[in-house]
Amino acid sequence: MNFKRFWALFLCRNLEFLRDRSSLTWNLLFPLSLIGGFAFAFSGPGLNLYKVGVLGDTSSGNSSEFFKVHYIQFVPVSDLPAALIKVQRHQLDMLIDPVKQRYWVNAESSKGYMLEQVLRGIDARSTFAKETVSGRLIRYVDWVMPGVLAMNMMFSCLFGIGYVIVRYRKNGTLKRLKATPLTPLEFLSAQIASRLWLILVSTALVFVGTDWVIGFPMHGSYFDLLIVFAVGALSLISLGMLVAARTTSEELAAGLLNVVSWPMTFLSGVWFSLEGVRPILQKAAQLAPLTHIIDAARAIILDGASLTDISGHLLALLAISIGCMAIGVWLFRWE
Repeated sequence: MNFKRFWALFLCRNLEFLRDRSSLTWNLLFPLSLIGGFAFAFSGPGLNLYKVGVLGDTSSGNSSEFFKVHYIQFVPVSDLPAALIKVQRHQLDMLIDPVKQRYWVNAESSKGYMLEQVLRGIDARSTFAKETVSGRLIRYVDWVMPGVLAMNMMFSCLFGIGYVIVRYRKNGTLKRLKATPLTPLEFLSAQIASRLWLILVSTALVFVGTDWVIGFPMHGSYFDLLIVFAVGALSLISLGMLVAARTTSEELAAGLLNVVSWPMTFLSGVWFSLEGVRPILQKAAQLAPLTHIIDAARAIILDGASLTDISGHLLALLAISIGCMAIGVWLFRWE
């Protein structure tokens, strides 16, 4: 691999991106507007849906009229400590144990208060014993912010690599590069390196800008978060390169990239928690790199997790990166 050829192509790709003012503006303003919109829309006390965790299975509480109330989602849970953490963070509005006749609510949760009144009003003679937990309120914008950043990274990586390479192939740029001493490894490495650093810089700018205005909790390490975003961006770039390895039509490339990106957008927990979703969809979500990026980023930001704690997510992202990159290099054709 010749470093001079790599560096020349790396600089050219950076200049091409920076001179495209519309793409540069979109990469910065799109996540900023989304995060700002969610901060404004969900800053109030809107109460539309209640979520109650049930230790064991919902069928164990069929004798109680509480389980027949409409507009309440009952989610079976099996791990009590993990469920209590979700009650603390307002991910569950109430946790109930039908067998031992007890329930938990967050003392700062308005939804928990309303559910408690419903429970005691319906089961007036209930022997449920009240226990409370407390914890810092995690706003919806705090929870959704890592997902929006990761989603913006996904679109930038997939289309910034996949669509651009196909465009090069269609307009004859790759054919001309083939006539030079440039090797496929040098070309693809320069594309990956250019997109990676641009994504990290734009993501950092969006994070710092929104944090300065809104103020997000950060219980973990900024360096660990950078590692997650770097490894995650690499996996998404590799996936985009795989899609573009032999595609010759921009229309086909756009369709394939949309097929890859939109299911990840809805099944990776960007907008809503996967708790209560069908188990098969929860397992399918683990195949998507976006799921691991979001889960790892939220664990660092909200839980203060270390790299050791999220090592499973990092290993999954590395495996996806290596696999997609190896197959993409093997399938790559200049024409």
